[in-house]
Amino acid sequence: MSAFQRFKQIALAIILTWGWKRALLAMACGALSVLALAPFNVFPVLFITFPVLVWLIDGAGAGRYGGVPAAALTGFWFGLGYFVPGLYWIGIAFFVDADMFAWLTPFAVLGLPAYLSIYTAIGFALARLLWTKDATRILALAASLTASEWLRGHMLTGFPWNAFGYALSEPLALAQTSSLIGQWGMTFLTVAIFASPALLIDRTRDRKIAWRVPAAALALLVVMGIFGAIRLSLHPTAMVAGARLRLMQPNLQQDLKFNYSAKAEVMKKYLALSDRASGPQATGVGAATILIWPESAFPFFLTREADAMAEIAELLPKGTVLITGSVRAPDLPQGTPITRAYNSIYVIDHDGSVLAVYDKLHLVPFGEYLPYQDLMEKLGFEQLTRMRGGFIAGTVRHALPVPGAPPALPLICYEAIFPGEVGTRDQRPGWMVNLTNDGWFGISTGPYQHLEQARMRAIELGLPLVRSANTGISAVIDPMGRTVASLGLGIEGILDATLPSAIPPTIYASVGDIPAAMLVALAVILAVRRRVAKRHP
Repeated sequence: MSAFQRFKQIALAIILTWGWKRALLAMACGALSVLALAPFNVFPVLFITFPVLVWLIDGAGAGRYGGVPAAALTGFWFGLGYFVPGLYWIGIAFFVDADMFAWLTPFAVLGLPAYLSIYTAIGFALARLLWTKDATRILALAASLTASEWLRGHMLTGFPWNAFGYALSEPLALAQTSSLIGQWGMTFLTVAIFASPALLIDRTRDRKIAWRVPAAALALLVVMGIFGAIRLSLHPTAMVAGARLRLMQPNLQQDLKFNYSAKAEVMKKYLALSDRASGPQATGVGAATILIWPESAFPFFLTREADAMAEIAELLPKGTVLITGSVRAPDLPQGTPITRAYNSIYVIDHDGSVLAVYDKLHLVPFGEYLPYQDLMEKLGFEQLTRMRGGFIAGTVRHALPVPGAPPALPLICYEAIFPGEVGTRDQRPGWMVNLTNDGWFGISTGPYQHLEQARMRAIELGLPLVRSANTGISAVIDPMGRTVASLGLGIEGILDATLPSAIPPTIYASVGDIPAAMLVALAVILAVRRRVAKRHP
């Protein structure tokens, strides 16, 4: 028996798989697919897992109602296998305040993936509705999963973490295509390219025909790499004259960050670390024009602590500003109890004056607020930050003026994972500043995934990204996605770098998700036409 015959035999066995074996196979494909994401970035594994998905949907046709329920169930099991190992690190956050939240860990580790798997189930069901017996079924799967992934990124505030398109974030040359079609377009191409080998088993009059679509998919991958290599060569890293950055990564334990009694200890560490000499040419914070501290840096309301503001003013030399995260109290009449707050970014001058403020728009459900907050609190539930009433969402994203540098687009924590939301077409900034606190998730794959997704925003928009994280990974990334400087996960230290310059707006920055929508629409039209043609030859 030839290798090709064995290949067809395996594919046929997969198509005929049913019951618990089908569920286990789908989950195994999901788990293996996680290897395509950071920090592993073994994207060729999808050439194995995605064709299996096509064959499983082929086999679903043996079920009732055209195989739609069977395909949906297959999608759910695949999603569960994908999201549990991809998001296991969320459970670590529930041990920060273990006495209060540890019992919820199984609900987070299994419940959230189960919810997200509903979207992959929808994608598989839509694909089965459009399914054909020829190559257009690959386009049907790509269009359907792109639509369901987009839905996952927007429904109920959205959570597009580990969208399939991130499989092509490495190598860097492949990631450059996102400057044209964005993350949802990359998701479409990822599914279409890696699912194409499934067609090798299709019955054709001439066996060579079966190779044409997979060969074209491989050629497209090569073209993407060539395009990316040319784009990288045309845009070497350039720097903003006179803008010198210093990122402070304190590596504080999460329970210390929310303990007011640790105020003096936290401030002492921040001040000492920020002014640490980093080499024979460095003279502490005086070598920088922009000092950056991470998200929610203090266990208190910064601007309401006069002594803390005075210490910051004493630290900053003339010509240096501080960009820092902090909780911010709402403007209330004197003597009114503070029950809620904003998660904010401040720009503070060398004399201690506040130059600009940004309030986080996209809050984390169950972390910064609860859905149906009042009802959930009456039932005894609290979000992880344990702020009664939850955080208050900001109203508008706006660029922050930064003396000595172009205006900066502020992004707090996971705001950087939402493609399409970080762009400001009316007022293009010169760079993005992303303050985050991945200390919730320990030494796990989560912070690596977070950084990878934030880096894709830089490539999509053609804007450099400066990322300051409490426990890491802090990094300075140019508008092509190249890492200029970084400080690893779980390391206490400082990172000195110059600020990369932006490039002209990318196609994606100008037109948004229109190219991705056109790809999906075209694929759906082709699939529908093929189904109609089969019914009415």
